[in-house]
Amino acid sequence: QVQLVESGGGLVQPGGSLRLSCAASGIAFTFYDMGWYRQVPGKQRELVATINAGSGSTTRYGDSVGGRFIISRDNARNTVYLQMQSLKPEDTAVYYCNARSIGGRRDDWGQGTQVTVSS
Repeated sequence: QVQLVESGGGLVQPGGSLRLSCAASGIAFTFYDMGWYRQVPGKQRELVATINAGSGSTTRYGDSVGGRFIISRDNARNTVYLQMQSLKPEDTAVYYCNARSIGGRRDDWGQGTQVTVSS
């Protein structure tokens, strides 16, 4: 009964900001690496950001982010966030939440949330 539920997507103007949330249930959240990926039609899903299990002291970002996004986690709320700023039309995609157990034995995905950057 693993569930990853994304929220916070929508329409935003270029240069604007948006905060995505992913609420997890059915997993021992603290022991999972978490991540955000995005996908557009005709393209493969690409890495946006990851944060390690536990305290989340280590983060990684895809090259396309360019320092504009921040990933964080709140273990008390079983939630991972993606704060996006200086958004560009090229950021338009469906954003997916990912949970990966330590050692990679489990890999779960949310249903996705649409982000559209347009004036």
